[in-house]
Amino acid sequence: MYLAGFWSGHDCSYCILKNGIPVVHNEYERFIREKEPAGDSLKFMFENFSDKEEIKHFATCFPTSKATQYEESFEKAKEITNKNNGTLYAVGHHQSHAANAFFSSNLDEATIITLDGGGVEHNNSPTACTIYKGKQNKIENIHTFILNDLNIGGVWTRTTRYIFNLQSGWPRGHQAGSVMAMAAFGDREKYFKDFIKMLTVDNRISTAKPPGQPKGANVGTDPKHPYLQKYREIADKSEQDKFDLAASLQAATEHVLKNLIKQVTDQIPTKNLCLSGGVVLNCVAIGKIKDWFPFIENVYIPPAPHDGGLPIGAAQFVWHQVLDNPRIQWKDNSSPYLGKTYLKKEIETALDENKSGNFSFEKDVEVSHVIDLLDSQKIISVFGGGSESGRRALGNRSILADPRSDKMKELINKKVKHRQWYRPFAPSMLREKVSEWFVRDDDSPYMNIVMHFKDNVKDKVPAVVHKDGTARVQTVTKNDNEWYYNFLKAWETKSNVPIILNTSFNDREPICETPEHAIGCFLRTNIDYLYFYDAKILVSKNG
Repeated sequence: MYLAGFWSGHDCSYCILKNGIPVVHNEYERFIREKEPAGDSLKFMFENFSDKEEIKHFATCFPTSKATQYEESFEKAKEITNKNNGTLYAVGHHQSHAANAFFSSNLDEATIITLDGGGVEHNNSPTACTIYKGKQNKIENIHTFILNDLNIGGVWTRTTRYIFNLQSGWPRGHQAGSVMAMAAFGDREKYFKDFIKMLTVDNRISTAKPPGQPKGANVGTDPKHPYLQKYREIADKSEQDKFDLAASLQAATEHVLKNLIKQVTDQIPTKNLCLSGGVVLNCVAIGKIKDWFPFIENVYIPPAPHDGGLPIGAAQFVWHQVLDNPRIQWKDNSSPYLGKTYLKKEIETALDENKSGNFSFEKDVEVSHVIDLLDSQKIISVFGGGSESGRRALGNRSILADPRSDKMKELINKKVKHRQWYRPFAPSMLREKVSEWFVRDDDSPYMNIVMHFKDNVKDKVPAVVHKDGTARVQTVTKNDNEWYYNFLKAWETKSNVPIILNTSFNDREPICETPEHAIGCFLRTNIDYLYFYDAKILVSKNG
């Protein structure tokens, strides 16, 4: 039976469950090439899912106006449910986040915390943080915070735009990751008290949008923020001042998060924690939870904890909580590879139609040749299988490079990603080798946590080591992604390290979805080769 989830607010997306298992998850941004858009998610679904007439139930999130504003599409969904004796459900925003976190895990019981910049629940009340308890196939709300009692995501959104002069959403994406990267180079104490105040007693005014903010991108016409302008003036003085502000914001965020988890676990003793919502993409803070609380054995974050994952959570809530179906037991991990898999013929057609003398390609190229190219310091983009759900490329839409090079980080930032020098890159590695390289032997299949390298090995892979000796690691098993796992095994044989530098296949745009996107990004950047691994086609530039 098909059950569809859809969300038409920002991070517009849809998903399809087949007998409770997510088999499709498409994010609108990947197709229209604008980051974090709103849109008609049902129309998007109907255009891309061929078995739409077989869907029995639909699930979306509050506020339902996000869906009902697209009348034609919404009526079509109602017709399908009526024909199939189904129902169209509406689920709370944070309820969906909580369901996605718990039901995507293999944990039978867990405490669930959701954190973002705000969403609407059943009673039309907004919140940015909720606490749930999950057990077997049910989740139970324990506490819902009033919006301005705790809104970490709101503070980050406003400070990203009005202090650091970066983007904070559609159409160019949220650059909170750049702020996190800056934090590694700053003084964590200098403005710590200021940001604690923003996150607590001044939460309402620090998260408020100033009158006159233009819709869309930050293009230099923003008004001054009444509360944050004095910090903007500090940030504009120098790069180091920006770093100090960022470090203090990060430190204050960690302090508030630590206190929240302590309060929750004091009242609800637990060894398992599930987290969701955009704030939990702060992988530096999340990576410290086990250090803060050694009694916590498992910290789970789903592949798409941001609003793009809401359709998955809404559909899972209906499948388990409403329809009372048993939990799914995932083999290693719930798959994030839920995008379309493109056929060899489609790839060859894209290459033929886009060929203009700028590139050539070889067929039947084996992985061993690609490994040799990486070993010779070439930068390789790879494309295959279904695209990854969420913000992280996990081997199917990735740019790969040799982590042993002390020049690779600077090279890719400058010539491929066209971003700030201080932005770090992540390692992908064989799951069974984690304990040899990191201080904790943790799972991190979706690249959602930061861990410390062991001192005796971190110098072997300088391209993926943060300033403080950490890395946002992706652990790979054969069950998760057989091709990528075997690729890492082959790389280990060649290089003597089970780690490769992995960054998303894009250049300041959404991750590549189609072969055409891959070819375009390859040609616009200084990526050396493009490897379509399903088709075994290697693309190189002419001249």
